[in-house]
Amino acid sequence: MEVNVHHAKTHLSKLIAAVESGEEVIIARAGKPAVKLVIVPPVRKSRKHLRGSGIGKLWMADDAFSPETDLEIQKLFEADDPKFENLGKKPPSKKKRA
Repeated sequence: MEVNVHHAKTHLSKLIAAVESGEEVIIARAGKPAVKLVIVPPVRKSRKHLRGSGIGKLWMADDAFSPETDLEIQKLFEADDPKFENLGKKPPSKKKRA
């Protein structure tokens, strides 16, 4: 079906319904085809935002939560603090005097 601009402005709802039912609608300006009404496909949700989509894509080191790793991280954040100067070092052993 080909209609002029005035008819399209007046009967837009009916033209949309016609396109939805499968009919081809072309709007003409001064008797020459200008635009074609088409159905917009429904938007599908991207699968990358679904739960479980990251399974198998992430990994964690076996020692990620070990005391040594915690100590290393603590050293990185508190390296300049003098009260943590001996952090991670064994305390000096107390020797018995003879």
